[in-house]
Order: sequence, then C-alpha cells, then structure tokens
Amino acid sequence: MAIRIVIIGNSGSGKSTYAREWVRKKSVAYLDLDTLAWQKDSPMSRRPVDESLQDLASFMDGNNAWVIEGCYSSLLEAAISRCSQLVFLNPGTQQCVENCRARPWEPHKYASAEAQDENLQMLIDWVKSYESRADEFSLQAHRRLFGGFDGDKIEYDSNRRHEQLPRI
Repeated sequence: MAIRIVIIGNSGSGKSTYAREWVRKKSVAYLDLDTLAWQKDSPMSRRPVDESLQDLASFMDGNNAWVIEGCYSSLLEAAISRCSQLVFLNPGTQQCVENCRARPWEPHKYASAEAQDENLQMLIDWVKSYESRADEFSLQAHRRLFGGFDGDKIEYDSNRRHEQLPRI
C-alpha cells in the first residue's frame, strides 16, 4: 500500500518537522498546505478555497506516495479522504509556543528571517488561542477531523514522536 500521510495540528506542533522525517526516510512527496492556502503575491491573503483544493487534488493525483501537513480543515478534509494514515500532533500549547520560538527561517513563507521574526508575537498569540477558537484551524476542528476518520490514525501528545516513524 502506498504511504499517504496527513498530519494535522496547531501551528508549532511539529507538523513540518515530522513531515520532513517521512520525506527523508521514505522518499515520499511533501506538501505544506501553507503553500496552497495563501496568495503568493500577498502572503496575508487566503486564496479561494476552490483553487487551493484543485491544486491539492493535482498534487495527490500526481504522486503515488505523499505526506501532507497543515492546519486548514477546509483543505485537510479532502486530503484525509485519500490518506492511508492520519497523524494528529497535539503536544500542548506551551510546547507549540516553544517550537515557534525555536523555528528556523521559513523562506517559502517569509522574504527574510527578520520578516518572520516581526510576525512571531502574532503567531504565538494565534497558537495560544488554539484551544479556545472555533474556526477551521482550531483544536475543535482538528478533533472533529480526527474523530471522524475511521482509518489508521495516531495522536502524539509530545515531541518524542520523532524516535520512530509508525509502521504502515
């Protein structure tokens, strides 16, 4: 069976790090949903969801084995419908905040490390509201996706998940 992993969780939960481990160890295609969700020329503006969903379908159709990660329930739902395993990274808000503070510059999201640092406090405030929000990026939305998935799934509540990738 082809590896098709979807990783969900709060910002700073370790989704990108965990996804890159899959890519390195299993040579699967990788998609960070941030790259589909936002306008390329205006990174603070969302693309129309239908356009993002079309690009997501193209990615899944074009790759036999993949790992997709993100926090956008509107996009995750489509990816989950075609995955072999759902992984929910939920290490707690404080760990997510610490991970955000330690994250390296993400050139696919920010023009410079300084630009990323300028948004750090906004990101931390966003991360801290994960448990109380009711939007598509919230714990509530991710719990709904995770609970509604009947296939192979696993939830990690710490960063120690990196010791071994689950078997599929």
